[in-house]
Amino acid sequence: MSGPSSLPAGLAPRLAAAERLEVVLGGARFSPLTAAEIADGRDRGLANRLVTTALRRHGHLDAAIVRLLDRGMPKKSGSFEAVLRLALTQLLWLPEIGAHSAIFLAVEALKRDRKATHLAKLANAVLRRAQAEADGLRRAPPEELFPEALRQRWLTHYAPETIAAFAEALLAGAPLDLMLRDDDSDLVARLGGVQTIGGSVRVADRDRPVEDLPGYAEGRWWVQDLAASLPARLLPLPRGASVLDLCAAPGGKTAQLIKAGYVVTALDEDGSRLARLDANLRRLGYQATVVEADAATYVSPQKYDAILLDAPCSATGTFRRHPEVVWHRGLGGIANRVALQRRLLTNAVACLKPGGLLIYCVCSLEPEEGDAQAAWAVETISGLRLEPISATELDGFAAAVTPAGCLRTHPGLAVPHAPGALDGFFAARFRLD
Repeated sequence: MSGPSSLPAGLAPRLAAAERLEVVLGGARFSPLTAAEIADGRDRGLANRLVTTALRRHGHLDAAIVRLLDRGMPKKSGSFEAVLRLALTQLLWLPEIGAHSAIFLAVEALKRDRKATHLAKLANAVLRRAQAEADGLRRAPPEELFPEALRQRWLTHYAPETIAAFAEALLAGAPLDLMLRDDDSDLVARLGGVQTIGGSVRVADRDRPVEDLPGYAEGRWWVQDLAASLPARLLPLPRGASVLDLCAAPGGKTAQLIKAGYVVTALDEDGSRLARLDANLRRLGYQATVVEADAATYVSPQKYDAILLDAPCSATGTFRRHPEVVWHRGLGGIANRVALQRRLLTNAVACLKPGGLLIYCVCSLEPEEGDAQAAWAVETISGLRLEPISATELDGFAAAVTPAGCLRTHPGLAVPHAPGALDGFFAARFRLD
């Protein structure tokens, strides 16, 4: 997308938003636009709000587009789909920004895209029709927020009221959860946060860049969803114990393990993600042995007292912050991920001392990647047995403990002591005899 240097007011952030949304619609993971991409904070905030709302309303937008485009989405139409989705998002769900600007700026954006300029009149007509039918389009049922196949699948494992809570959590988005390097009630107050469980702090102001929050520059906390912080708490080891953190980047769990006093080796196969982990640890003043290697084939020069394996997975439990995941992840890929997770589990045990503990966790809502994997590990890997988790270890968060003694969180669970939901996570703890 290109255009003259002098743009109508408000067009620049929408062009940036359309470019980002177009990439995500193509299958990429969403990452917010940064200050390096949009210098003006208000423009950046607007662009990110438009994209994230469009992603959260993706299912509703699909239904609206079917209703509004009699011939369907035009083929080879450049930025048309992304621009249309953003304009519909503004018209229907962000009306305070202004209906006129949604239509005008969408048309202007398409005029600046040589692959889509011929569709500017179509966009104008569609958006004016959407404006006239806005009340009906806004009444889209919550069931449309998730792909029907995924929703039906979830209904075989979760109660209907839980799926309804999933929809509410998707639209609400994820609050900002932090882990503090040191207990500090004054810092919690300055952050405008409340403590939940395990020392996690939930901050109400999620719109400010994290770099601007008190204590960031001094390395006094790191960002980590409450659910993601629970697995590392399941290692009751003495200070100085050796722990291998597999698939460690970006390093939240690594930081927790170091804070607990363990000697940590952090391993990941992605060098760029390890660089981010290393930068995070430096900011916190923490040190770990960092290894770039494939966790499925890594041959360790030593055996560890404990291993934390945060395995690659479908990531369906992260839809509050990455709503695109429920549309990108085909159910057919679960078998491949399950096979990889089993290779990782098998190799992790090979790195473990006799009597050592293994935590297996995934940010997935799918039972094949959770309970079924725990059962497979016990049945298949010699000497490995499940060591049940108790609610006491989670500050009494009994709703997160399964009858088998595993950890299961999901966005339908209420968070103790704080508003909002939490990511979907599964964790099982094993001991090697």
